[in-house]
Amino acid sequence: MEGKPLPVALKVIGGDDDGAMYAAHKKIYPREVGGRFQRLRIAAVFWLLGMYYLFPWINWDGRQMVLFDLPARKFYILGLVFWPQDFFFLAALLIVAALSLFFFTAVAGRLWCGFACPQTVWTEVFLWMENWVEGDRNARMRLDKAPMSARKFRLKATKQFLWVTFSLWTGFTFVGFFTPIREFGPSLMNFDVGGWELFWFLFYSLATYGNAGFLREQVCKYMCPYARFQSAMIDKDTLIITYDEARGEPRGARKRAVKGVAERRAAEQGRDAGPGPWNERGPGPGTRDPMEAGDPGLSAAHGR
Repeated sequence: MEGKPLPVALKVIGGDDDGAMYAAHKKIYPREVGGRFQRLRIAAVFWLLGMYYLFPWINWDGRQMVLFDLPARKFYILGLVFWPQDFFFLAALLIVAALSLFFFTAVAGRLWCGFACPQTVWTEVFLWMENWVEGDRNARMRLDKAPMSARKFRLKATKQFLWVTFSLWTGFTFVGFFTPIREFGPSLMNFDVGGWELFWFLFYSLATYGNAGFLREQVCKYMCPYARFQSAMIDKDTLIITYDEARGEPRGARKRAVKGVAERRAAEQGRDAGPGPWNERGPGPGTRDPMEAGDPGLSAAHGR
């Protein structure tokens, strides 16, 4: 027995009376959360960034394990060497990746956004540094509201130093995939690098610093192309987490007077919320509470 899809009402929030298309940005202070999905996301962060930062330093058969040598038109990946005429393998890989993205999105929702998107991964690391220096959510809010003092300046400066250092290391590693990283390091220290190498080093460092440190959820809302067509890949059986308007704001524990989503849906369907085909299968789209479920994709969209 199939349940009817839940209607999701769209409400414009934060807009101006003049019909502005963009709401004024308000800084989000995410809380530290725990649970199975958060542990999986942490593991994904270490796994993905571990590959990114370590692969250029690992040798394979006497050469860099992953190196895209553009001047020589050779692309080294593990023990394989690819030439420009082998690019149909890249095309096939991209097709498989796209189909896999569509499939997993249709089945399990925002897996890419929550666990593998570079914006999510790097933002998570920047949040860890921010939390380590400035404290938890309440401490960060108090610090931002407090007037400038020696302590506030020291904490803000320390955070910025960590962010800039990590961003520069990210840009350095990115160039290391195209220029032998053991040669690029000394050349950079001696200011003896090519124009393109210097450009991509600074550009990628700045992009990491700006996107993960400041833009965060703005990238997801206004810049990400995947977010534009993501809704076309879900249906009533997709595991998604959406906002439960009945809980209202501010966020917190659900009030006793507000029934759970399952109870409200059962009441709307005019039947009991006890055991039955729908309850055994689980709720449909929009029926899981974002606070109780801890959706990593939702957290990514809000810079958490």
